[in-house]
Amino acid sequence: MVLSTPAATWRPAGPGSPEPAGPPTMSESPAPTLTRKLVAEFLGTFCLVFVGTGAIVVNDVTGGGVTPVGIALCFGLVVLVMILAVGDVSGSHINPAVTCGLWTAGLFPAGHVVPYVISQCAGAIAASGLLRLLFQQHATLGATLPAGSDAQAFCFELLLTAILMFTILNVSSGPLVRPLTIACAAGAVICLAALFAGPVCGASLNPARSLAPALLTGTYTSLWLYLIAPPCGALCGVAAWRAVRG
Repeated sequence: MVLSTPAATWRPAGPGSPEPAGPPTMSESPAPTLTRKLVAEFLGTFCLVFVGTGAIVVNDVTGGGVTPVGIALCFGLVVLVMILAVGDVSGSHINPAVTCGLWTAGLFPAGHVVPYVISQCAGAIAASGLLRLLFQQHATLGATLPAGSDAQAFCFELLLTAILMFTILNVSSGPLVRPLTIACAAGAVICLAALFAGPVCGASLNPARSLAPALLTGTYTSLWLYLIAPPCGALCGVAAWRAVRG
């Protein structure tokens, strides 16, 4: 969920080095290849879906052992951790809606959009597949289902994804561009969305996260809105960002 940056490695300074001896300094290594970026997106989305929807499943099978607050924290924290873990490799989008939003904002190459989305969906499906093996009797594997009408859920998903995209773009382009800042901001939005909107619409904000458990369980009820609303919300977030930043 951050802009891709060249991978960095620590290089100690000392005798024979142009830098004075002291704390380690950063030096840029060659930019990651597309293959490495796709692997990072696969793994990042795998972890997101495994931890997030896994928390839902474990909460169900333990009779509330995780709690709704715990589920929200799991989603938010895993997003934070994945941004810190692979953000310097792929940008850690781990969400097709975010990838489309960054491309629309002119911050991501068009030729990488489809490969990224495929990798994200593959990682999500792999995670749901593993959860199916671990919890064979669970009916939905954490699939997103609206508690009310489809129109209500669509509105929630669109607005929440717009807020997520708006936050990512502003934090990524503002004066405090730091991986930890971006990770905390994105994770906080996901956590807040899950806390108050999870009981209403599932607070997916991510087509890959909704698609995977639906495919593995055949739960296609209202799936269309979870595939369409987040990308539309991301476009709204980009428009709001441009209105603020110019």
